[in-house]
Amino acid sequence: MTRAAVLGAGAWGTTFAAVLADAGTEVTLWGRDAEVAEQINTERRNERFLPGMDLPEGIRATDDARSALAGADIVAVALPAQRVRGIIADWADAVPADAVVASLMKGIEVGTHARMSDVLREVWGLPAERTLVVSGPNLAREIAVKQPTATVVAGTDSSAAEMLATATASNYFRPYTNPDVVGVELCGAFKNVIAVGVGVTDGMGFGHNTTATVITRGLAEITRLGVALGAHPDTFSGLAGMGDLIATCASPLSRNHTLGAHIGRGLNLVDAIERTGGTAEGVQTSLSIQELAREHGVDVPICDAVVDMLHHEQPLSEVLTSLLSRPRKAELS
Repeated sequence: MTRAAVLGAGAWGTTFAAVLADAGTEVTLWGRDAEVAEQINTERRNERFLPGMDLPEGIRATDDARSALAGADIVAVALPAQRVRGIIADWADAVPADAVVASLMKGIEVGTHARMSDVLREVWGLPAERTLVVSGPNLAREIAVKQPTATVVAGTDSSAAEMLATATASNYFRPYTNPDVVGVELCGAFKNVIAVGVGVTDGMGFGHNTTATVITRGLAEITRLGVALGAHPDTFSGLAGMGDLIATCASPLSRNHTLGAHIGRGLNLVDAIERTGGTAEGVQTSLSIQELAREHGVDVPICDAVVDMLHHEQPLSEVLTSLLSRPRKAELS
């Protein structure tokens, strides 16, 4: 039987552990909180992060990371993007030499502009062929109640990607493979920034026309930057691109959308983060994306607007006016 270790017992890590278990994979779930691990083992519940959800048999939880990693064929990492480097730094020698390692994280590291798979490879000394990315429309609570969804497993080694796809495939979770790691990973990070922008417009009281405009022009920004980084253009119209963008921008389950809506209703960033009640990766990733885009000479006006609203406290009406007063141009270039 395939064995998997999932590092991170938050909503998405716990849900992904359940996905693996439902597909017949033996799973050990690591989290820092011993009480959370104990509840998962004794009650099959994680009330802190997935209240009311029953977890399948086949998941063992622990607060000992080395115990979780021992003997794993698959290591999936679902930790906060901006903190993962420090959290995992001491475990490189505990990762089995032949395990494939999958990033479930959606962010770009502040300062280094590294994608999360790059962080894992750097900290753990992994070869590219053993490093995978899982991305797509992955709202944890919907998947936890087994609503049908599809996702993308991206990796340069097709056999490694297929191994993880097989280990997660079930009657409600359908994984597709894709060799475009850069494109899939950029989509997962950048869509959070766009979702914050959509949330702001919702909070300001605008309707579906505005939402559709921000989503589609946001996808254009993601695509421009992705192509500049060497990604395949088709990735952006697929599950990891448009699929994840729609889910994150439209759902009230999205923390990034929720945080943006609080900003749109007049809260400052500190209060919006507290009210959101969880990590909204788009807040810090907006800074990394903006810097990365400038390095490559790519125009990202929606990302720039999100940075202005979140980090420079520019009035929302001024930011919106600035966006709408940009020089007109042809949609297709």
